[in-house]
Amino acid sequence: MAENATLSVIIPTLNEASHLGRTLDTLSSSYPLEVIVVDGGSTDSTVAIARSHQAQVITTAPGRAQQMNSGAQVATGQMLLFLHGDTQLPPQVDQLVRRTLAQPGVVAGAFDLAIAGSGWGLRWVEWGVKLRSRWLQMPYGDQGIFLTAARFHGLGGFPDLPIMEDFVLIRRLRQQGRIAIAPGYVITSNRRWQTHGVIYTTLLNQLMILGYYVGISPQRLARWYRHWKNPFKAKG
Repeated sequence: MAENATLSVIIPTLNEASHLGRTLDTLSSSYPLEVIVVDGGSTDSTVAIARSHQAQVITTAPGRAQQMNSGAQVATGQMLLFLHGDTQLPPQVDQLVRRTLAQPGVVAGAFDLAIAGSGWGLRWVEWGVKLRSRWLQMPYGDQGIFLTAARFHGLGGFPDLPIMEDFVLIRRLRQQGRIAIAPGYVITSNRRWQTHGVIYTTLLNQLMILGYYVGISPQRLARWYRHWKNPFKAKG
């Protein structure tokens, strides 16, 4: 890959005002990055924060797969990195991405995961993610998935699913080559685990994967996921 290859960072957002500023702060102007925030209809100051950081902002209907695909359509970089709005990238990310994708047989990559906050439960989650990513080559979207734009578009982008779009994309990529883990960490918010607890959140994620494998439709899984994320919320 050419040394002057550029990297486009695509960030789907929906009401991420409390985290997006820190995420964008890590995208230093000391290296050539194209930053695209794809907003799904935020009602807070997400869009204003993105613009104040000189990010390109486009708007779409909500839905992470659709948002990321829309960002990829306008991206001009030869490499694409998909980043959650509450996740911070390591320094010199462009060099890490370029070197990882230049390895023989590598078709895509991601980073190791660090979760903000203390407690043995979060460290246990990080350890499990590291094993899954390195031994099974199955990183998830919160680890900053990256690949060349040509390969992404050749695959048709993220599947138009309401849930597990990253899981399905990685499975397709594994059929083409190796998924590598770059030598660096992304730092993500602990809000999911803090809200619902480490055990409950982990079990819920694994149930979604099991449901997908046994043939339950992603649409039904998404409904279950929304319900089970708020098990004590009164029905309206």
